[in-house]
Amino acid sequence: MRFRNPVATTLLLACLSATTSLTATAGPTASAVIKDAGTVQLGNTTYRLDGIDAPAVDQLCIDEHADVWTCGIEARDQLTRLIGGKQVHCDDIGVDPTFKKRRLGVCKIEGDPTSLSQVLVQKGYALNVEESATGRFKPDEATAKDNRAGLWKGCFVAPRDFRTARKDGALLGNACPGDRDQQIRDALFPDDLPMPASCNIKGKYAVRARVTGNVGIYHLQACRSYPGLGNPDRWFCSEEDAQAAGFRRAYNCRPPKAK
Repeated sequence: MRFRNPVATTLLLACLSATTSLTATAGPTASAVIKDAGTVQLGNTTYRLDGIDAPAVDQLCIDEHADVWTCGIEARDQLTRLIGGKQVHCDDIGVDPTFKKRRLGVCKIEGDPTSLSQVLVQKGYALNVEESATGRFKPDEATAKDNRAGLWKGCFVAPRDFRTARKDGALLGNACPGDRDQQIRDALFPDDLPMPASCNIKGKYAVRARVTGNVGIYHLQACRSYPGLGNPDRWFCSEEDAQAAGFRRAYNCRPPKAK
């Protein structure tokens, strides 16, 4: 059956066009602020790179010589060098389901057809995420693993396992001797996690935080609880980073009420 009403046909086409545009919206092109290996900020909008699982800045790994190295910092610096101060364009594909204040983006250096997500996987500094809407980088991940590139040269846990303190998660990489399983896990999840430069917000996992739908509590230097809080489980560079990881601010950090 054909539509005889031209007005109805026009409305239908407009609705279909609007629905399609929700899939990916052209975002800004701007200089990028690199927050970590999987997150960039363009202007006032922060994008999580779609299709990958990248290390947080405080994640530790084991290198090919069995030494601990700050792979989260190295992954962030790799992304910084990759962009090299060039303009970045992100196609907005919707709200980040893990943190509503951020967006998911397919981001590329202006003039380069390859997404930053794919390049990071190729270089071994991020993992493919199977359930992603647009990320299909399994062949790139397999090649990086075979070439012992980036994280794959040593031993590590998936970034999502580090972020959720899953200490029994699978050990990945080409240098994970089975007879040193516990020693490796102790090194990847140390009691005294080193603080990355300029990232002095302390995070602590806490069951009581679940009341507010969080996994932990973060403490600023101005908080009364900060000096006495030893051995933080996480370090964050900003409150937004802490909140994106599922942490809430400690109640003794709240500003005094206005009189």
